[in-house]
Amino acid sequence: MDALALREKLKQNWAGRLLLAGISKMYGAAVWLDRACYENGWKTVKSVNSRVVCIGNITAGGTGKTTAVLLAATALAKEGIRVAIVSRGYKRQQKSNDVVVLFDNPDADWRSAGDEPYMMSRVLSQYKVPIVIGKDRAEAATEALRRFKSQIILLDDGLQHHRLKRDANIILVDAKNPFGGGHLLPLGNLREPMSALKRAALVVLTHCDQATERELEDTKDKIREYNDLVEILESEHHPEYYFDVCKAEKVSLKDVKGAVSCFSALGHPETFENTLRGLGLELKQVWRFPDHERYSEDNLYTFEQTRGGLPLVTTFKDFVKFPDNWRDILKGQVYVLSVNLKIRGGEKEFDKFTDVLYPKFSKMRK
Repeated sequence: MDALALREKLKQNWAGRLLLAGISKMYGAAVWLDRACYENGWKTVKSVNSRVVCIGNITAGGTGKTTAVLLAATALAKEGIRVAIVSRGYKRQQKSNDVVVLFDNPDADWRSAGDEPYMMSRVLSQYKVPIVIGKDRAEAATEALRRFKSQIILLDDGLQHHRLKRDANIILVDAKNPFGGGHLLPLGNLREPMSALKRAALVVLTHCDQATERELEDTKDKIREYNDLVEILESEHHPEYYFDVCKAEKVSLKDVKGAVSCFSALGHPETFENTLRGLGLELKQVWRFPDHERYSEDNLYTFEQTRGGLPLVTTFKDFVKFPDNWRDILKGQVYVLSVNLKIRGGEKEFDKFTDVLYPKFSKMRK
């Protein structure tokens, strides 16, 4: 039984809920103590000679953080700004305290870097954006500056990591489930109290197309209770194309029709599944795995033997975790859905996003 299933089971009775609430209290105390240590100088905050912007969230999983980091890195790199991404490399299969760098090395292994950094390195390869992975983000940022002379470092999912000093925090909030049920982990999905919104230079609401206008306004009002001056942007995730991994070619969205099977290991798999339905596909079979799950040969054999000849659809994050011999197992149509983040409101609103990243950005574009 995975952690999410266990939590839901415990919530079904008062003793389980009481246990979860107690653990949440202890977790909250640990979060407060960790931040207090840095704020009071009991632990050292390290600065690097580069602009550092954190893109993170206050809830666990599913906000669309990776697509926001990709959007930021792409926009900066297109303007010739030297940008690097620093990440912890969550759930790396090969544990190490060493810094790992993904840059112009096509033979790199996702197991040493983590699935999300590896996927980002592939998507950003044409822009020559280095991804630097390390448990100590301050050490990783120092390495990025030393090797690449980075003008800006994007701290991927680092809102709760206080050792590296940052110039700005961009906090993502999922419009569908903005505040994790209002409770800290594990009773709810909050990583830290909502007062953390005070540290935001910008808040980006994601998946706004899946929330009503009333829900969006209520979420904005709640955010402003904690940070009344913060700029709040709205965004949507837009599917771009399918990538046929067997043929290594892009496929237009309109060219995939009818019934398909899909699988994913995401924080909120229903978002991916709803996107496929929104593209007019009928999901005949759906497999869900815990977030960051590594796929085995047995998993792939199950997909192949039970899909009944239907196309298989998954995400880039999932595809990079296929076993090395996946081509020997999966045949026919296997598609990866490419999705990007779009800021609502046109260029003016997009400039608000990029100006928090790099204050000179708008002037450079004009």
